[in-house]
Amino acid sequence: MSIDLNKVKTYSIKKRLSRVDKKAFAGLSAKGGSFGEFYESLPDILRVRDLKSVVSAIIRARKKKRAVIFMMGAHVIKCGLSPLVVDLIRKKIISSLVLNGAGIIHDFEIAYQARTSEDVASALKLGNFGMARETAEFVNNAVNQGVREGLGLGEAVGRQIAREGLKFKDYSILYACYKANIPVSVQVAIGTDIIHQHPSFDGAATGEGSQRDFLKLVEALSGLRDGGVVLNFGSNVILPEVFLKALNLARNLGKKIDNFTAANFDMVHHYRPQVNVVSRPTQDSGRGYYIIGHHEIMLPLLHRGIIEYL
Repeated sequence: MSIDLNKVKTYSIKKRLSRVDKKAFAGLSAKGGSFGEFYESLPDILRVRDLKSVVSAIIRARKKKRAVIFMMGAHVIKCGLSPLVVDLIRKKIISSLVLNGAGIIHDFEIAYQARTSEDVASALKLGNFGMARETAEFVNNAVNQGVREGLGLGEAVGRQIAREGLKFKDYSILYACYKANIPVSVQVAIGTDIIHQHPSFDGAATGEGSQRDFLKLVEALSGLRDGGVVLNFGSNVILPEVFLKALNLARNLGKKIDNFTAANFDMVHHYRPQVNVVSRPTQDSGRGYYIIGHHEIMLPLLHRGIIEYL
């Protein structure tokens, strides 16, 4: 045996760089304490540090009057989080909203009957999946009429919810944006949404309205420069792709959009949000964060952190 362990070189642990220090440990928040005390008791390590950095970036953005663009998949609504998004809109924290096509569907159903999300598996067996009459007629007719009058999809549906005074409209994100005059960009892929199966669906109108909303997003991105924030909650493909093209178009048209914060929140790690939202747009300036956790946990933490420290 030629290995002599007595010749192993060692050094003092006191000279070594240690990445975890007790100063970063979690504290013990007292029973009955405030959220602020709980928030400050979280360990200053890994994703908690990232979450706090995102909260701080949003607070700085609003104080500097920079854009806070909130992109979200429809699961945010299905996880019961609409009241938190509405609150951020009413408090003028969110300056622009971006949804996919499913977002306007679930938002309408909540505003209409305070319930959404059907049982896909059982309905699919009989060909009944997505065939609810009221949903398709309301959303498609709102879009068709709104586009004829020069609106985009988000504003068209929000306006119709307001006009018809739907019973549960105060839970509607689109209605909140319409009341607050906050731009909504709805990006639709034809064939992905249940309302595309119905005779009331007009692909040309939907495409035109979605294009108008895309250009709204391009314009809104100018507000990210030097301190803005873009958040993506739960959209894995469509919105990350749309965001990247909108950012490129804005820069192509001469807009200097740099030094902003991009954060992606999702339940698992996905390639496209990582590169299209977090990495590539901030590669030369700004910061990007990818925070994994269930929406029904992470968005309440983000919301409360913002409200606590704004």
